[in-house]
Amino acid sequence: MASFVDTNVVVYCHDHGSEEKRRVAVALLSDPPDRLVISTQVLSEFYWTVTRKLRPPLPDSAAAEATRHLAALPLVTIDGEIILSAIDTAQHHQLALWDAMIVEAAVRSGCDRLLTEDLTDGQEIRGILIANPFAA
Repeated sequence: MASFVDTNVVVYCHDHGSEEKRRVAVALLSDPPDRLVISTQVLSEFYWTVTRKLRPPLPDSAAAEATRHLAALPLVTIDGEIILSAIDTAQHHQLALWDAMIVEAAVRSGCDRLLTEDLTDGQEIRGILIANPFAA
């Protein structure tokens, strides 16, 4: 089963303020790389979040290195087609556009599930199973 990984999961790998979530995220990201997929949106959100929102933030050089490591995963490029599909998905499922773009990138990648804490665990959207890896 291929899994699309949302930004919050990869951020938790570096969040020492949430040790349990960090442990879960690190274990998830140790899956074989061909079973995990991300998007250009995830890469940019990851870098911004770990350098601005984490306490303490990652130094720019460490964040850049972590982003390079993530960029080695299969990567979906966010393009106009994904954005337009995401607008429809956002309206139909009452999602924020950013969340709908993640869903649409997962659809494009052919993944079976989306690992995120931002959507409802167990919900299915556009044929993608939403799985919150941090749910009890």
